[in-house]
Amino acid sequence: MNNEKIDFYSSTNLKSYNLDDIMKYQLSMLDRLDVFTRRHSENVANLVCRICEYLHCKKYFTIHATICGYLHDIGKLFIPPEILNKPGSLTDEEYEVIKTHTTLGYEMCMKDLKLRPYAEGPLYHHEALNGTGYPQGLTKDDIPYVAQIIRVADEYDAIVTKRQYTTHINISETLRELIHDARPTDYMKTVALDSLKQNYKVGKINSKALKALFKVVIDDTLYEISCVMDYIKYLKEQVKRLEEIQKYDIKSQKAKKDKEKEYYREGMQMLFQSGEDFDNYEQVLSEYRQAIITREDIKTKLYNEIDIIKKLKI
Repeated sequence: MNNEKIDFYSSTNLKSYNLDDIMKYQLSMLDRLDVFTRRHSENVANLVCRICEYLHCKKYFTIHATICGYLHDIGKLFIPPEILNKPGSLTDEEYEVIKTHTTLGYEMCMKDLKLRPYAEGPLYHHEALNGTGYPQGLTKDDIPYVAQIIRVADEYDAIVTKRQYTTHINISETLRELIHDARPTDYMKTVALDSLKQNYKVGKINSKALKALFKVVIDDTLYEISCVMDYIKYLKEQVKRLEEIQKYDIKSQKAKKDKEKEYYREGMQMLFQSGEDFDNYEQVLSEYRQAIITREDIKTKLYNEIDIIKKLKI
């Protein structure tokens, strides 16, 4: 039986920008990253591009932000592999080393004229609107908009990858975590305003970018639904074929003449596919029927997930 494979980021608009031509040099930088970091960088760039589209950003900004997304973790080239790929929890000292990938990436970009325009991606993507991020502890007005978008995409993909999602079922739980980061906290930021001191509350991540991400996730969920429906169609075609074999089998068993039995068995044989025979086709038919039930349940759960996402509030 064939198994459908859902690519979590298949429905992408990146190709419409012809970024492969624009970014040949920048993309070559990713070849130096480990497989995990490269895949994450590609995912983040994909998400950034699509978030920008839902934010109705200008084309030049979308392209710029997407390239920044590709390069946001380029500083990890300089992090020792034994720390970067450590399977367990990091020590405080190791975490401090990991955090340097922001400044290391920035320094790398600033030394290269072709990368310099995108240095803000690596440097600022871990800054938080409420000042609790790194490396500079900047607040909302000082963090480039590009970096605010990258942070939303980065956090989402990090959670999805850690939980090893293979479907969008329960993806709303990930979005709820991001909502928590977008909501105002008790962090107090003091600013000078006309010689007055003003306190205000703010969350860590950009709520508008997060709302745009919701739409991206809904698009991806709808894409998964379409894949599931295509697979259900395939399964039903196989069930129809196997039920035809079953009819021939029944007629063969009822036939009184050997020639008539042989006729129906030849008909069965013509309909068999690889791995199927007279002894196991009914088992295969049963598996296909069960697979349809399973996929129909998945489809229902995915539609329910979309309903949940649409009701989420920041």
